[in-house]
Amino acid sequence: MFQDLGNFNSSKFQVSEFILLGFPGIHSWQHWLSLPLVLLYLLALSANILILIIINQEATLHQPMYYFLGILAMVDMGLATTIMPKILTILWFNAKTIGLPECFVQMYAIHSFVGMESGIFVCMAIDRYVAICQPLCYSSIITKSFVLKATVLMALRNSLTTIPIPVLAAQRHYCSKNQIEHCLCSNLGVTSLSCDDRTINSVYQLLLAWIFMGSDLGFILVSYALILHSVLKLNSMEAISKALSTCTSHLILILFFYTVVIVISITHSATMTFPLIPVLLNVLHNVIPPALNPMVYALKNKELRQGLRKLLKLDLKGS
Repeated sequence: MFQDLGNFNSSKFQVSEFILLGFPGIHSWQHWLSLPLVLLYLLALSANILILIIINQEATLHQPMYYFLGILAMVDMGLATTIMPKILTILWFNAKTIGLPECFVQMYAIHSFVGMESGIFVCMAIDRYVAICQPLCYSSIITKSFVLKATVLMALRNSLTTIPIPVLAAQRHYCSKNQIEHCLCSNLGVTSLSCDDRTINSVYQLLLAWIFMGSDLGFILVSYALILHSVLKLNSMEAISKALSTCTSHLILILFFYTVVIVISITHSATMTFPLIPVLLNVLHNVIPPALNPMVYALKNKELRQGLRKLLKLDLKGS
């Protein structure tokens, strides 16, 4: 598909490459942002790799809930890696140019991974709902087969529905401007350079965000509301406190993820007095959740903490 994007008739593209300028309004000192960004990226990679190693080595963790955590870890690493290498080359080496096909590939990958992360949040909410509200049915409903089918379904949903985004962007006519006030190839940022009407691009992205992301968020909120309703019926205050602590931390991350998606969609569609805000939010949205998800979702889990301690003891003995 992307080979075809690169082979469009040259008359379609009056420019041969885009220039990613970085963060609007702070070009003179934006290189200092590379330090927190690279630390977040390294944290995301190391924490998620650690989670995958622990789940793989601990036989007791070969259960559906941990499979979903492992899949989330891989999606997080893919999402962060889609954007961070290019951002760091911009900030460190001033390598701002990006070819059109590479730009459209990045655009596709970003939307696919963001959609996949949203889908995995839904799967994890279903897993927790059945485990807490229907515990007697858990082993018969949430099986390895369910994990596989749910993951394949989400992968197909997000890989297929995001194809039109780069395809429609490639069909726009870029006649003169090629400088993008951004660090990555966002759909609306790229198509804002086109000389022809880009309404269909904006409408499709908004529909995709509101239909799929909106339905995912609604499903997650309903699931957690039912979980909290069920938990509050318990007689044990300790169990209620533990469940509320876990659900609250999960919901904070989930709401951050979806709130930023909504804000980015709105600010891209409106004239912004401070264009730095949507760009910075867009970048942080793709790197903060991958860095924090392992700690909030995984390291608050008793079994994973035990697995981490065992892994660290083995490493210390080995050294």
